[in-house]
Amino acid sequence: MLSNSEKLGAFIIPTGVGASIGGYAGDAACYAEKLSRISKLIVNPNVVNAGGFSGINNNMFYVEGFSIDEFFKGKINLVPSENNRIGVVFDKAIPQDVLNIHINTINAVKCVYGINVCEWIITKECAGIEFNMEKNGISTGSVKNERTLLDASKKLLMRGCNAIAIVCLFNEPEDENPYYSQGIGTDPVGGVEAVISHYISKELQVPCAHSPAFKDYRIYPDLVDGKSAAEYITPTFLPCILLGLDNAPQFSKETGISINDLDYLVMPHDCLGSVPVFEALKRKIKVIAVKENSTVLNVTVEKTGGNIIQMPDYDACLDFIKAL
Repeated sequence: MLSNSEKLGAFIIPTGVGASIGGYAGDAACYAEKLSRISKLIVNPNVVNAGGFSGINNNMFYVEGFSIDEFFKGKINLVPSENNRIGVVFDKAIPQDVLNIHINTINAVKCVYGINVCEWIITKECAGIEFNMEKNGISTGSVKNERTLLDASKKLLMRGCNAIAIVCLFNEPEDENPYYSQGIGTDPVGGVEAVISHYISKELQVPCAHSPAFKDYRIYPDLVDGKSAAEYITPTFLPCILLGLDNAPQFSKETGISINDLDYLVMPHDCLGSVPVFEALKRKIKVIAVKENSTVLNVTVEKTGGNIIQMPDYDACLDFIKAL
């Protein structure tokens, strides 16, 4: 599934940790695109999701965080897939006018891109999403009724879908981080979005991604920072996850691309305390820490004790990988 001379990399920026690059709305996608020109590239949704836009391309594998961890542990392989049969789960709490906008969005994406959204379904109960910011700046949250999301997802799989998009109603996040629009701090909803997608991926072992819905779908006329702008010019963030899930790899324990095929992993420089980093080090896969990308965490090369390569910026990282 990889040619003999083809490299495979992973470009991961965790969600909800205030990454200065990749912590907003698709603001790391341009770097992922450059890396994807020289190798196949595994990305988590946070890297390429950008509201009505997406940085995904055919040389990338769109893989949610829980499944990325499983891949790095050697528990699953990635099987390239095209035109997945996507099912969309809508939270019952979403008002009808907001739901209509999302259904129009599905139909527009299907028409323009030919994406195969087979069916959508409304949960039997409200999901009950709560999110908040910890004192250390990490975005967290909880789902009161995650089971209703799982039940709806199972129904879609039984009806022939093989990838799941989830849309839950969120309260307005501005009070949690009023500076997000200016490209400062942490995305307030990122942490609980990861909770939702991790749960569904763990239970069902299929490609999955989440998009929030808000009651206020007005497009704001105020000028915002370019890092956040993609989320301020659209009433729905659903297009980016449908574009990502369209060709997202399926998972297998027997066949496909394995951790043994991976050549390198690129991470923010102070965000190195994760499963992918430790598993890559254990397997002697090159781990590259990029200093220009900082988070609210403080897990640096010095604290991991591993043989990690440090690069000043993504351009230097790109040059290093080209020379591998």
